[in-house]
Amino acid sequence: MKLSNSKMNRAGGWLLSQGLDLWMRSLSYRYACYEPGCDPAAADFEGPAIFLLWHEYIPFPFYMRPRCKMALLVSQHGDAELLSQAAAFRGFDTVRGSSTRGGAAAIKQILTGAAGTSLCITPDGPRGPRRKLAPGCVFLASRLGLPIVPLGFGYHRPWRYRRAWDQFAIPKPGSRARAVVGPKIIVPPDIERDDLDHWRTHTEWMLNHVTEAAEQWANDGLTRRGEKPLYVKRAEKRLIPFPALMPENCVQPSIDTLSLTS
Repeated sequence: MKLSNSKMNRAGGWLLSQGLDLWMRSLSYRYACYEPGCDPAAADFEGPAIFLLWHEYIPFPFYMRPRCKMALLVSQHGDAELLSQAAAFRGFDTVRGSSTRGGAAAIKQILTGAAGTSLCITPDGPRGPRRKLAPGCVFLASRLGLPIVPLGFGYHRPWRYRRAWDQFAIPKPGSRARAVVGPKIIVPPDIERDDLDHWRTHTEWMLNHVTEAAEQWANDGLTRRGEKPLYVKRAEKRLIPFPALMPENCVQPSIDTLSLTS
């Protein structure tokens, strides 16, 4: 029996999601937040928000926070269909479009989507240049009235796909993985075109800052004040987001403490 393209894409998406789950499950995770209310898996999450990460670290949040009422903005390129199918198996919605293809349609879909859904965007994708932020996410934050939350990720001495424009990071099995959730960036509503580049530059700097902090943390392996495990396991061995079990007076790291050992 000949399979249709949709069935093949769905099967490929399932295989991709399962493969990523097995690979990423072997890593040793820790994460830290600059301020409370930014983790979509925490009880105190103040959402929705627009989460930003660089393209080279897509698998990290894909494994880190499934089923947290989040939509991924992916391109309309044919290869993105596989990612969309894999995302569905991980509990993510997807919005097809980018700053170069289907942008207006994607924005319309966001505006009419489910209430309370956060967005996850790779602002240097799908073609780069690497770690250069396109202004579309800033425009969206202004028009939708949503805060931007930069996400920094790092692995200990990962393999890099040097032929790819983003130098895609591939973590080594069993290695350290670290995430730094940056402070919220509040873009003024109905921002003028003249101010757009200012906020774009500021957001790009902050995203690079938290990414470099996470990469340094993964490489040095030192303890950071306020760090948390990504998950804990209960007796039934079901993975539970750790923040729900944290005491209310848990100390949150500031910008300065993320670079210090405890």
